[in-house]
Amino acid sequence: MLGPHNLLQPPHGIEGRCPAAVPCLGAHPHRGLSLSSLPAIPLQSPVEPVPTGDNPGSMELLSTPHSIEINNITCDSFRISWAMEDSDLERVTHYFIDLNKKENKNSNKFKHRDVPTKLVAKAVPLPMTVRGHWFLSPRTEYSVAVQTAVKQSDGEYLVSGWSETVEFCTGDYAKEHLAQLQEKAEQIAGRMLRFSVFYRNHHKEYFQHARTHCGNMLQPYLKDNSGSHGSPTSGMLHGVFFSCNTEFNTGQPPQDSPYGRWRFQIPAQRLFNPSTNLYFADFYCMYTAYHYAILVLAPKGSLGDRFCRDRLPLLDIACNKFLTCSVEDGELVFRHAQDVILEIIYTEPVDLSLGTLGEISGHQLMSLSTADAKKDPSCKTCNISVGR
Repeated sequence: MLGPHNLLQPPHGIEGRCPAAVPCLGAHPHRGLSLSSLPAIPLQSPVEPVPTGDNPGSMELLSTPHSIEINNITCDSFRISWAMEDSDLERVTHYFIDLNKKENKNSNKFKHRDVPTKLVAKAVPLPMTVRGHWFLSPRTEYSVAVQTAVKQSDGEYLVSGWSETVEFCTGDYAKEHLAQLQEKAEQIAGRMLRFSVFYRNHHKEYFQHARTHCGNMLQPYLKDNSGSHGSPTSGMLHGVFFSCNTEFNTGQPPQDSPYGRWRFQIPAQRLFNPSTNLYFADFYCMYTAYHYAILVLAPKGSLGDRFCRDRLPLLDIACNKFLTCSVEDGELVFRHAQDVILEIIYTEPVDLSLGTLGEISGHQLMSLSTADAKKDPSCKTCNISVGR
């Protein structure tokens, strides 16, 4: 979580004058500093401590903040504190916070990614909570440094030196954030259609490997980073992906696939029954009109079930907007939502002998692949008001 207190290059500063059009806003010590309401200060020349010179009325220099501590990290907030000399505690009127996203080739792409953030806050008791979905993104590395300041009667600031730069990484979506995504997905899910099989499309070699090297079992593998950047399942949950959507006019699985021309089909009750828990995991789109919902099927008490229990919203298998299993006339009946594409993660190995394998007749539509797909951060349908 919190990286080492590395001594890096000094950060860019913020201008020493507080423009009239950009007020310095304060923060309640309990509510914290809301980054969504504070201005992002443009990059300027670094602020250097104002020398006292020979002016007898000049103030003494401020000590440099040190021993930065960051904790209580969420997907779009963190708590920060630091140490400074006792003589400065009563003098300091403002904090300058230099927060920057660490750049790497796999960094989440969102519209404020190129905006280094310089924030001004009135001095409050530490630790102070910093939050702001405006630019803080989940599961993303940031660096932060602080500078303290005293606003003087002429409007200029006496400032300290910059503290050391500390690195940290924001967290995943919490359950309440996923519940917001779930609510958005429910609004477009559409009516429920009956289905009877789960299916997995892949290349012939994939299934041959499972037969010859994995004991005829489809083995769980680590979920990639497709979907919402803050999903707790990405890079953490192991499972086997299945589909269940059917064509409206035939009631059968589509003949086209982006993943390969070979299809394994398994009766729905083999994976989904009253001994299975169902979890909502994600809702996203890839700059297209259609949307995807990721659900997790986990046998009760399994390792996957224990992973999901503390991280994902649990769905009622008989009554939800996405995927249901109910008893009708003494038989299990299965239905899926019509207007979202469901991606099902089954958390346990699947025996190929429980289903059938064959070649499909349609095309391989690679444009529909969701492998490592990045979510559209501007879509109003599938984004929520926390970090993208």
